[in-house]
This record gives sequence, structure tokens and C-alpha cells, in this order.
Amino acid sequence: MDLDWPGCRNVRDVGGLPTGDGRVVREGVLIRADSLQYLTADGVEAVRRSGVARILDLRGDGEVAIAPTPFTGTALAVRQRLVDPADPDHGQPTIVEACTWMLDQRPELFAAAVKAIADEPDGAVVVHCHGGKDRTGMVVALALSVAGVPEDEIVADYYLTQSRLAGWLAEQLAEEPDASKHPEMIEFRDTRAESIVAILRHLDEKYGGPEAYLLHGGLTAADLRQLRARLVA
Repeated sequence: MDLDWPGCRNVRDVGGLPTGDGRVVREGVLIRADSLQYLTADGVEAVRRSGVARILDLRGDGEVAIAPTPFTGTALAVRQRLVDPADPDHGQPTIVEACTWMLDQRPELFAAAVKAIADEPDGAVVVHCHGGKDRTGMVVALALSVAGVPEDEIVADYYLTQSRLAGWLAEQLAEEPDASKHPEMIEFRDTRAESIVAILRHLDEKYGGPEAYLLHGGLTAADLRQLRARLVA
């Protein structure tokens, strides 16, 4: 369900997605968003009215320093970067390779992000990065997989971001006069369903699936049960 937070282009509650056992993800528990740095004053009020209990910012230190959100440094905000500053520049040529590199490099950071969703006792957890597509998409996909949401529903949710950010991508391309840079911009800023499919196949083939990956990153079976209990009605 799309949410109207003025200043955000890509924000929605994933509640209502079906699980494989006939139940659904609860509404008002997990919200995915692009960076809250663009929120207007009305947008900030909309966030506060949405019952948000935790805002999980997946951006790196440099990103946050340049563009803090209205909630950065407040009691609501939790920082959980997905790449360690000590990690080498991955320089991967495709978005799928960049994402799988992050997953392989720092499973403990992805596990910590998912645990931050599981551990919030009440209210909605907002997960965001910059565009709300790749880092946010991976963390939300991991959480939804644990909740039992079928892969086709996870892929469909991920793909919704393409239409939400299409206008923004068009603006960025129009502002870049060097057309030779456009293919790389599209590669890393578009949101294609096949990208998350490839990422999920990587988790299956290398780790045995999202749950096994999270256990590899340090989550416990109790953490996974707690996440399911939190997300599923």
C-alpha cells in the first residue's frame, strides 16, 4: 500500500502481502521508503502520524553526513550501514554483482538490519536507503522471505519501485548531457524484476536460501521466530 509522505517518491507499507500458509503480512509493521532527507514539513508530520516506532537508515556514513534526514540523531533513528568503511571499493559492473558483493562481504550487517526489524516491540519499522530500491529491497526481501511470503510476491513488491522512481530517473538522465554515461546510470538506478530474482538465486545457491544466509550472518532461530511473529498476522 502506497503511503503519502510529501517529499518521498517511493514509500509503501508491505502489509497485506500473502504468506504461503494463507495468512498475510500485518499492516503498520514494515514500511519501505526512499531517503527521508527529502521530506517536507508535512511529510515529517505524516511519518509521525503513521505510528512509526523505528527508522532504519541503511546509508553509509558519508551519505548521512551529506544528507541527514529530519530524524537523524533522534530516538527514532537507527543507523545500520550495509558496507563497512574498511571494505575495498567493489567496482562491480552491474547492479546484481554489486548487490551480491555486499551480501557476501558483510552478512553480519544484513543480519543486524533484519534483527532491527524483529526487535522493535511495537509500531512500524521504516527501512530506507537513498532510492529505496537495492539496499532497502534486499533487506525487505530477506524479511519477507522469513515471513513466508512467496518469491513471486517479493519480486512484484521490488518491481513496484521502478514505476515509483521512473520520473526521477528521467530527470537525472535529462540533467546529464554526456549520453555515454546514461547506460551506467540506467544500470544502477533502474529497478528490474530480474535483478532481485538473480539476487535471490545467489542466496539459494551459495547459502541455501535467505534464512540460511541470515543464520550465517549471526541471527538465531529465535530471532527468525520473533521476526515471523512480528510480521505475520
